[in-house]
Amino acid sequence: MKQVKNSVYAVMGVVLLSGSGFGAWRYHLTHKEPPVIYKTEKTEKRTIVGKVTASGTLAATVTVQVGTQVSGRIKALYADFNSPVKKGELVAKIDPLLFEAAVEQANANYLQAEAALNSSKATSMNADRQLARTKSLHDADLSSQQDLDTAETAAAVARANVGVSQASLAQAQAQLNQSKVNLSYTSIISPIDGTVISRSVDVGQTVAASLQAPIIFTIAEDLRKMKVDTNVAESDVGGLQDNMEVYFNVDAYPGQKFKGKIGQIRNAAQTVQNVVTYDAVIEVDNNDLKLRPGMTANTTIVYSERDHALSVPNAALRFRPPDLPDAEPAPPPTPGEGRGGGAASASAAPAASASGRPSEGPPVPRKHARAQGSKQEGGQAKTVWVLRNGAAVPVTVQVGLSDGTWTEIKGGDLAPGDEAIVDATLTGSGTPAPARSAGGLPRGGRLF
Repeated sequence: MKQVKNSVYAVMGVVLLSGSGFGAWRYHLTHKEPPVIYKTEKTEKRTIVGKVTASGTLAATVTVQVGTQVSGRIKALYADFNSPVKKGELVAKIDPLLFEAAVEQANANYLQAEAALNSSKATSMNADRQLARTKSLHDADLSSQQDLDTAETAAAVARANVGVSQASLAQAQAQLNQSKVNLSYTSIISPIDGTVISRSVDVGQTVAASLQAPIIFTIAEDLRKMKVDTNVAESDVGGLQDNMEVYFNVDAYPGQKFKGKIGQIRNAAQTVQNVVTYDAVIEVDNNDLKLRPGMTANTTIVYSERDHALSVPNAALRFRPPDLPDAEPAPPPTPGEGRGGGAASASAAPAASASGRPSEGPPVPRKHARAQGSKQEGGQAKTVWVLRNGAAVPVTVQVGLSDGTWTEIKGGDLAPGDEAIVDATLTGSGTPAPARSAGGLPRGGRLF
């Protein structure tokens, strides 16, 4: 009897141990850490604004640099910084003493040339009279042919000397005019109505006009009309057009937005830090005179806008699942098949998780994911991986406008509230291969 009891106790112990082991195995199986932890963002309808940002410098619409064409010492200044000036107004004076002396010298040369001309005319007149007398005597056989030839030669030389004297007089006249013009250039006149924004010289300073005219003043025609010259990259200039609205801010007025419009997109290309850019000239009204020349403007040009557009984060378009060694290729789903009855449906066909392990069948290979990004009619086709029933499902979509963070979805099997996968972290379960980015390079344990 005692032996029977011991046998019963032994059987009960074995049963208890077996039950405990089975329970521990079931607990471990149900609480096993998944091979991949997903990070998702919900697709939603939002307003997407396509915009181009650029920085530029404020300047007056018309700016004239007033210089001098003659060298000399600055005798007087009649305008200063911020001085309003009128067209034709005297703004500076160069010491004219040397130029006045040059005018007097040129005038004396002119008078001398004029006297030489009168003398040449008198000599020519006398030679003509001598020729007439010699010709009369020759006709009366009272003079030889040699005397007549000599008289004709003398008359011709006298007439030529008159021409030389006339040329010398004209040269002296031109020199006199040039000296008077140089004298007039000692008076610096404003060429436009405007405001002096810069003065580069002081009284007593000597300016030398040799290869280029020295700048004395910079005058802005009208500070109520200004412009911003911005450098727009060649990748963004295609979306810009004349008369587009532009918003910008300046550091002098933080939090305040100013408004302008594109007046011109110049065709001359410039290379800034190895990037080809084009100058977009923005016209700005400055009636309150808050803006000043030289301020740095941070501009925003809105070229397109979508309201209530179904959108996904850009990170979801870049996401690709990791490669696992046991992943077997599966036939790619037909583009455009939906959740209700296509190959991409989580309920109708096996779907691969982001870990590459099948939830109910073989995983989707990476080469299929890359193929979904090819160009198709109606826009550019991309693949978005969506978490459905705990599995990562590739969905082909047509993308539209992007604001740099979110991208418009123009077509595809996505709906507001879908969980788009933007990142995945490999856990320690199994022996997975390194995670890879969309370009195929190892990225440690994270995908972007």
